[in-house]
Amino acid sequence: MGNDVGTAALPRQSAAPEAVSAGGLTLLVIEDDPAGSLAIPELLDASGGRVRVRTARNLTEAERLLTDDVHCILLDLALSDGAAGRGGERDDEEGSADELAILRRVLRMAPRHAVLALTAEDDAERAAEAVRVGAQDFLFRGELDGRVLSRAIRYAVERKRADLAQRQLTESRLRAQENARLERGLLPTPLLDGSELRFAARYRPGRSRALLGGDFYDTVRTADGTVHAMIGDVCGHGPDEAALGVELRIAWRALTFAGLCGDHLLGTLQRVLEHERSSEEIFATLCTVDIAPDGRRAGLCLAGHPAPLIAGGGRGPRLLPNEDGGGPALGVLPNARWPRTQVELGGAWTLMMYTDGLIEGRVGQGDQRLGQEGMLGIVGQRMAAGLRGEELLDAVLAEVRELNGDELTDDVAVLLLDRG
Repeated sequence: MGNDVGTAALPRQSAAPEAVSAGGLTLLVIEDDPAGSLAIPELLDASGGRVRVRTARNLTEAERLLTDDVHCILLDLALSDGAAGRGGERDDEEGSADELAILRRVLRMAPRHAVLALTAEDDAERAAEAVRVGAQDFLFRGELDGRVLSRAIRYAVERKRADLAQRQLTESRLRAQENARLERGLLPTPLLDGSELRFAARYRPGRSRALLGGDFYDTVRTADGTVHAMIGDVCGHGPDEAALGVELRIAWRALTFAGLCGDHLLGTLQRVLEHERSSEEIFATLCTVDIAPDGRRAGLCLAGHPAPLIAGGGRGPRLLPNEDGGGPALGVLPNARWPRTQVELGGAWTLMMYTDGLIEGRVGQGDQRLGQEGMLGIVGQRMAAGLRGEELLDAVLAEVRELNGDELTDDVAVLLLDRG
């Protein structure tokens, strides 16, 4: 948007006005009365201090004077077309001459400032319409004594603050609802009816984001008794990435129930990502595990994702072996392949799948990262103390955050499956 007053929309700084301090209120008056009949009386704020007054003869000058220390604008609705910067303005919505066009332009110019509309005593209908359009209050020219105007300014400033606070609260509630919807999509209830496996999961958003990031997971049991588990991470941390994560998770679940696995499944998910991503720079890492009905064997596919952790058989935690090394992240290389590695799990075991946010936290004040070896050590210590399931995940996450010295900067998702 440009700075030309003659264009359709008037820009303005978006910062909120400064809070009223001991320095008192500042009023910006926008009027161009050639007769000079509009006289602003001396004004006092609530503490008895003098209200500072600035006067602009047109919108170009008003835009220059509208700094963050201005608390309220007094706009003369009779401002001439020349002072407004454009004559005969027509309202786009109504398709007719808009008597309040100047007010609408000021409201666009100063969306976070209180605005008082000034009009003639015989124009009460127009004054009421000004409030409906967005002014905090209106005044008649004959009422411009110091007491009435001072009170109107204070009222307008406080009402504007209340309106902004209510808007922020509403936006916060809407964001919370959006987060809840995204969370239900990214982190679903597992479908494990009939399985002997125990499931636990945790998700922690990174400290710098209000929205969920692109981490996602899912676990389902198909009709043949195979348990399929997946965890993934879309690069980036905005709502678009979270929405893409939801799409990939839902697609994975549908394709898994349709009988796809391994390379065929990941190849189809790559095509989904390529069609749905907002930029060719977006990619996703993924780890899938399909556990045989007897629970003793599994197939592993990695698409640029860290290998899962396995513990059991009298041995401590270790990375699930992946002889083929996996394939690239989804969306990186066209026509990529993702080999499926067959692994032995044994009779009793714990399988932990995670996103890289868990291993990229720092250890102490230096640049050293926790890494997979550090994670294996933490999990081993906690399992040796007898922790399992959700208690194990909570303890591991707590220690990782403690080692980092603060909340982790990246999102973390962890999925745990236990047998025996």
